Amino acid sequence: MDIMALIGLLGAAGLVAYGVWDGGTADNFISSSAVAITIGGTLAALMITFPMKVFVSIPKLLFKVFFSRPHNPQKYVVELMALSIDIKRNGMLNVERKIMTYKDAFMRKGVQLAADGANPKEVRHIMETELDYMVERHKSGVRFFEKGAVYAPGFGMLGTLTGLINMLMQADDPGGITNGMAAALVTAFYGLIMANIIFLPMGNKLRRKSDEEVLCKQIIIEGVISIMNEENPLQIQEKLISFIPPSMRSADKIKRKANKINREI
Repeated sequence: MDIMALIGLLGAAGLVAYGVWDGGTADNFISSSAVAITIGGTLAALMITFPMKVFVSIPKLLFKVFFSRPHNPQKYVVELMALSIDIKRNGMLNVERKIMTYKDAFMRKGVQLAADGANPKEVRHIMETELDYMVERHKSGVRFFEKGAVYAPGFGMLGTLTGLINMLMQADDPGGITNGMAAALVTAFYGLIMANIIFLPMGNKLRRKSDEEVLCKQIIIEGVISIMNEENPLQIQEKLISFIPPSMRSADKIKRKANKINREI
């Protein structure tokens, strides 16, 4: 579970709740018309923008935000290093029995293609095509939250304008003006809450997780192709480490892990 995401969500909600109750009451921020215009309007606009399959995938996207495991590129470098050394020692045919031990389906597919004797160019094309389609699926989920972050404040402002119009129609009642102004601003409050606590943070989290997964799959593609081209394991290691951001690199750590796995081969 992504503890930071949960803490951030609960923390933001708690701080907003504190601001609501500090010097006021929750009743001041409850408005059925604001809910209808802001939340209902945002969902309606999203329905117009996106097909049903995107809405069906929302539970999966939320699960990914809070529960998906982080992708560790160093782990894939170590596994590919161990694979390249194993093939150097025992040949490609000996590797087939280990294919199902890889937890990553993308890596299993790449190694299986290599073991089947496919052409490296064809393998690269197949894997990069699958990666491209995965990126497009991820972008669709990210766009859903990004559009929600645009629509929610817009409908909040629409609700505010609606409330102001109704308020001005009762300009002869000073008390009605005050109450009307407060009710009008509640819709803008709802829109900003939805945008800045739900849509924007979750969209950014999904984008970051997608970038991490893409990086790992790029490492897998390059590692599998390098192995098929019978490159030296040390050259493969240096090539794959170059994919990892400098802040995440630990060549010595990777080498130690690779050597440990190699001793077990």
